[in-house]
Amino acid sequence: MKLSNLWSVYEMDKRTQGYSKHTLQAYAIQFRLLVEALEDMNIEEITVFHLKQYIAAHSEKLKPSSLEHRIKSLRSFFRYAHEEGIIDNNPAARLKFPKQGQRVPKFLKEETIELLRIGSQSPLESTLIEFMYSAGVRIGEVYRLNRDDFNFSDRSVIVRGKGDKEREVYFSKRAEIWIKRYLKTRQDEDPAFIITESNPKRRMSIAQIRYVVKRIAKRAGVDENVYPHKLRHTYATHLVNRGAPIEVIQQFLGHSKTETTMIYAHLSGEHRREVYRKYF
Repeated sequence: MKLSNLWSVYEMDKRTQGYSKHTLQAYAIQFRLLVEALEDMNIEEITVFHLKQYIAAHSEKLKPSSLEHRIKSLRSFFRYAHEEGIIDNNPAARLKFPKQGQRVPKFLKEETIELLRIGSQSPLESTLIEFMYSAGVRIGEVYRLNRDDFNFSDRSVIVRGKGDKEREVYFSKRAEIWIKRYLKTRQDEDPAFIITESNPKRRMSIAQIRYVVKRIAKRAGVDENVYPHKLRHTYATHLVNRGAPIEVIQQFLGHSKTETTMIYAHLSGEHRREVYRKYF
């Protein structure tokens, strides 16, 4: 069996398992690169030596996180082929992930959030800043939301995160005010939560949402890089600073592993000082 023939059955299997479109697109890129590098060998002939050569050829060009993603995809492809009986031995089973230093998420100070609020000049802009900051949502989750998804009685909404997993998130009173104000300005019938500013009106793309956030930051005179995911980091960091338990923040963020959320517990020197002064 040629390596290239594996993709169709692999993709169908992962799609039925609920893998998101974006995840499958990322894996498809990795699969295509592998096929090109190995010149579409017979999958039964591929050894761990071939895979290590492939990884080594790109190890210096890729960030550790990108290299880890590549190895993760290789392990997934060949584990599937082995479990399905396509190959007798899994050549990717002994591939190891690269060591990574702890990445510290960048976040915004509360003063910067205020500048973004001042810099917002429309209900749409204020809605994006207030909702993304107070709900801690990913940009893809905002993109997929519809206006009928919101429950204003308890200021909550169900979002679909990575792997199409659903979770309930909450937003602030300030966000509620701006969301309602924004929706009242709408004269269209599009179900999407956020729509384009120019005609024809349609669901605003992820790239357009990023552009709007950067436009607000530039107008506000914020001299640091502001992007939607930094608002999510800021949300988590501010929750830690205000004493929220890590396990609760984990649920809010939709992290499957506590270790992913724990990174925020090490960020704030101010919070550590407050704890020290309280107990010593």
